[in-house]
Amino acid sequence: MNAISIIGLAPLIASLPNSSTSGLFINHLENVLGTSFDLKIAARSYTAARQAEQSILAEIERLNTVLSGYRSDSEFSQWLAAPLHEPVVVSDDLFAVLSTFDTWHAQTSGAISAAAQQLNQLWQQAAHRQSAPTETERQQAVEAINQTHWRLDADQKTATRLTQVPLRLHTFTKSYVLDRAANVAFNAPSIDGLVLNSGGDIVVRGNWQEPVSVANPQADAENAAPIAQLQVKNGAIATSGNYRRGYQVGSEWVSHIMDPRTGLPAQEVISATVLHPDAVTAGALATAFNVLSPSESETLATQLPNTEYLLVTRDGQTVSSANWPATTLPEASSGSPRPLTTAHLISLPVKDKLWNPNQELQITLELARFEGRSHRPFVAVWVEDESGKPVRQLALWYNKPRWLHDLREWYNLQTDKAASVTSATRSPGEYTLVWDGKDDDGQFVKQGKYTILIEAAREHGSYQLIRQTMDFNGKVKQQPLPGNVEITAAALDYREKAAAR
Repeated sequence: MNAISIIGLAPLIASLPNSSTSGLFINHLENVLGTSFDLKIAARSYTAARQAEQSILAEIERLNTVLSGYRSDSEFSQWLAAPLHEPVVVSDDLFAVLSTFDTWHAQTSGAISAAAQQLNQLWQQAAHRQSAPTETERQQAVEAINQTHWRLDADQKTATRLTQVPLRLHTFTKSYVLDRAANVAFNAPSIDGLVLNSGGDIVVRGNWQEPVSVANPQADAENAAPIAQLQVKNGAIATSGNYRRGYQVGSEWVSHIMDPRTGLPAQEVISATVLHPDAVTAGALATAFNVLSPSESETLATQLPNTEYLLVTRDGQTVSSANWPATTLPEASSGSPRPLTTAHLISLPVKDKLWNPNQELQITLELARFEGRSHRPFVAVWVEDESGKPVRQLALWYNKPRWLHDLREWYNLQTDKAASVTSATRSPGEYTLVWDGKDDDGQFVKQGKYTILIEAAREHGSYQLIRQTMDFNGKVKQQPLPGNVEITAAALDYREKAAAR
């Protein structure tokens, strides 16, 4: 197994595939593997790129019919419904994933278990009644989890279920699917490189170096500054954490990632990012390193060559492996200033107050969901002052595939537009943006009234615009926004920044 390649930004353009013969296909879909899905394909023709895209999506769909725990017609669900102690002949993929769970359960001393679903159900019930599970309930769940749940026969290719404990193929299964889909596409002719990003789990293949930003778990808006940046070639990077999914139990937010050894949610680590040549290893360790203590993670990583990681603890400290290759960034304002027609504050009357740097506006929006995978609409989110002049562009998302004939066109895109982001998995269509009170030139605006505009449109389809004016006078406030056919829900939260709360 080759070590994953990490390179700096400077030589990137020189090592791109021949731009005279290759182009870059970029696409974004929703509701693929239960989250957002970004795809980049470096190919020698648009036709080759589209064929590779179709093969990727077909392989993902095929594996979804095998491994999904959400589909009643999947092979996995049908196996769960089979009588106990009855050997069932299973596909190569289901056998491989069950076998890999056995391997990682042993490798992590029980931190990874397909039976952790028992704990998720227990804590979901706790959230519903707003009181934590009792120690007796937790211990009963731990005892149930730490049984042997299946028996595999490699010669007969059978799997025999041994308990009624609920099972879910989570953890590394998404990485397994991405790895297999990448294999199928990369074996096609005229493909130089590709990037698959499913909700923050990323696989990079071929003659392609992908800039990757690591989301800050304590400020994870789409346009927020990352905590680290790196370049990845021929490898995988995965992130798992508690900051996008979990349970509210009383006054406490608890992680959806459970420790099968104790029955408690993961607590010490709030985000774990793992870099490895193998996608399944990266995915498995990203989950395990949330459950294990940092010292346990370090011990395990030293046993697995080419494993690099970045952990963020609940008190905001970062812990990384000795050879973690990324540049860990200092705290920065959310969003990167972008040139635009802007109200640049060259001078400001003394009586005018500037935006309080300890405050921010959080914008949440949920795109309409459609059955199966779908393209998101064209979406633009920006801020205007009282005269109607644009002050800050917060998001600009395309609604259809793009084909860049010259790969240097991709490289010349601003970094925040071109880079992939590794983060904890989000639900499909759910996005958060933050306005830090700065204009597009990076200057704080003065306090006063500004209008937030959220535009959504589809080619040959609907056009929707949400417009809401708010007085940013230093007094925190919330404002729900009316939904429409493209954006089902949106809200504004003018608030103190987390560090100031």
